[in-house]
Amino acid sequence: MFLQRKSLLEVIKETVLSHLTKKCPPHVQVVGLLCRTPDKESRQELLRRVAGGGGVFKSDNGTKVQLPGANLNDIANQADDLLETMETRPAIPDRKLLARLVLVREEARNMMGGGILDERNDHGFSTLPESEVNFLTKLVALKPGKTVQEMIRNVMLGKDEGADHSENDDKDVAGGITGRPSVSGRRPNPVRPGMFLETVSKVLGGIYEGNVSGITAQHLEWVHQKTLQILQEIAF
Repeated sequence: MFLQRKSLLEVIKETVLSHLTKKCPPHVQVVGLLCRTPDKESRQELLRRVAGGGGVFKSDNGTKVQLPGANLNDIANQADDLLETMETRPAIPDRKLLARLVLVREEARNMMGGGILDERNDHGFSTLPESEVNFLTKLVALKPGKTVQEMIRNVMLGKDEGADHSENDDKDVAGGITGRPSVSGRRPNPVRPGMFLETVSKVLGGIYEGNVSGITAQHLEWVHQKTLQILQEIAF
């Protein structure tokens, strides 16, 4: 009886979500579809179809879905807006959803012509976030391998430097970037998956433009790749 009731509730939920999604703008609909698509190759094919004007997309289970046409930049920005809303909160209630949104943003951006260096991906940050810079500094000081991969995994799961703060934690003054006092005088936010990858991309962009020395692009590319793999495991 319990399983039947649970199954019925799932059907009702999906029906309601499907109805509401159809009333949303095309790029919002696509973000929702991508968040419900576990396979990376299927998401990429979906993005290609959408960017090409939409059409009928056949899912892994044989179900046909009518896709709207949507702009890749709009899709990436929609996922980024949702990420910002989630990551600026003291605690992350749904890390699976968070991981899915990061994947959607990164995959949509990657499909745009210029990739990381595409000017549409430049949000004009004048400074990088303290927590993410500190964590990235720790990672690049070590050789790529299992130890670094486990450090990334723990943070993406909300452990160690990625652990949520309690309400009282915000009152504590903590160190800023690489041990200097925090500019705000408040404890920096935990390392967040979306902001972390944003930071890695910004540093990579600086390396490619010749403005950053001492860190190899290959090392950061490895960190970026492993982080995405870990988020795929968490997301689905």
